Amino acid sequence: MYRFFTDTDTDINLEEAKEWGYDLISMPYSIDGKLVYPYVDFEEFNYHEFYDLLRGGVLPTTSALNIEEYKKYFEPIFAAGEDIFYVHFSSAMTCSFDFMHEALDELLKKYPERKFYEIDTMAITLGSYFIVRELGIMHKNGASLEEIYEYGQNLVQHTACYFFADDLKFFRRSGRVSGLAALMGGLIGIKPIININEEGKMQSYDKVRGRLSAVQYLLKKIDDLGMDLDKHTITIGHTDALDYALELETLIKEKYPNVEVKITPANPTAGSHCGPDAVGVAFYAKNR
Repeated sequence: MYRFFTDTDTDINLEEAKEWGYDLISMPYSIDGKLVYPYVDFEEFNYHEFYDLLRGGVLPTTSALNIEEYKKYFEPIFAAGEDIFYVHFSSAMTCSFDFMHEALDELLKKYPERKFYEIDTMAITLGSYFIVRELGIMHKNGASLEEIYEYGQNLVQHTACYFFADDLKFFRRSGRVSGLAALMGGLIGIKPIININEEGKMQSYDKVRGRLSAVQYLLKKIDDLGMDLDKHTITIGHTDALDYALELETLIKEKYPNVEVKITPANPTAGSHCGPDAVGVAFYAKNR
């Protein structure tokens, strides 16, 4: 017996977590000194309201879970005689997983018969969601832990994720994207294209002028890198930019009419770093 975990930084919501059998770890953010735990302090993420706060000048901060918080999630499972399988966002983006492994070192000494498995998606938000969704459907359909683990390890290496940002002040403040200042300079109207690389980190990848060019750029990345697209759902993520997301969906469906497309809002923790009006795409690819 095992329990299936993921976290809120993968864009999964409560309804999906229940459908696919995930226990959900809440990754917090802070606004005006108040700590908020997604899907603990609220049941439904009002993404329009959240991103409007950011448009109005609010700059949320994020923080890692500590050792004791991880123990609260995991110890009851081990104590009940079950193992844990955790599909999580990129460990390269946070120190949170250092604390998680410290907690696990303590717990596995206390419960030596128990086992812990993890899939590091090497992504966040829509990139992680692409993987969590596929593995969740496998779990729902009765696949074994071994089958899900083996498939998940391969899927991580074939998940490409590209997106464009609108307001660079959020990335500048967080420092999460390497090379952004050098790439952008002081140009007005430029949309930076960002991808999640083989190390599971966000990096500046390219730049285009204007929103339409940015949307078309994402479609071209699908053209260039996409593989077995009809066997996998293409994920479009957005930070309260549904019109842009729908525009991209239309372009994808015109070119790939047999491919399923899923649109999902980016979670507030990740959205705190990229800001409103960002759009991205994740898909099965030849390489990341």
